[in-house]
Amino acid sequence: MSRILDVGCGTGALESELESRYSFTIHGLDINGQYLSFAKQKAPRAIYTQANAHQTPFEEDIFDTCLCHFFLLWVAHPVRVLQEMVRITKPGGKIVAMAEPDYKGRIDFPPALELIGKMQANSLRVQGADPQIGRKLSAIFHRAGLVDVTTGLLGGQWTKGTQRDDWSVEWQTIDYDIKQLADPHMDIGKLKKIDADAIKSGEKVLYVPTFYAWGTTP
Repeated sequence: MSRILDVGCGTGALESELESRYSFTIHGLDINGQYLSFAKQKAPRAIYTQANAHQTPFEEDIFDTCLCHFFLLWVAHPVRVLQEMVRITKPGGKIVAMAEPDYKGRIDFPPALELIGKMQANSLRVQGADPQIGRKLSAIFHRAGLVDVTTGLLGGQWTKGTQRDDWSVEWQTIDYDIKQLADPHMDIGKLKKIDADAIKSGEKVLYVPTFYAWGTTP
């Protein structure tokens, strides 16, 4: 039976999805024990390991696939992490980065909302993330020694009214980011109103280029 490892699994969102669809042996790895506790509740059949992705406790060549999702932007040495994923994956196995963002290419419309994108990118840098990791995926995969590398971009689609569904959740993150970096006199309420009006009118576009990549272990 195939063994899959989700590196940087967090609270188990992928484990839950994989459990519902496949009969693989699913493993999750994360450095945060509290996240793993949540993951065990969400996807109890998966096998979880608390460890640093730069140096895992696994033997060589034991997984058929290693994957990650919105994870490489947070690690100090992404090439080293991918090399570790290669080490523990069988020859001919797959390494997959399902989604990594590129905030430098972000599009916010109407133009008054561009400030939000700049603030969120700066907030990621302050937190230690690389907001331009997406465009680097191909280089990182090749440097890690993978072959038959494929990279690409996830698409975007906007329909009037549908963006309002996640609006309050989105603004919880925006509020946090702006408060970390913004001028205390900035009128956050005004930005929020512009955003809400743009959704209502169907004008709003928010697109963060999000890259994916996969490669084969030699």
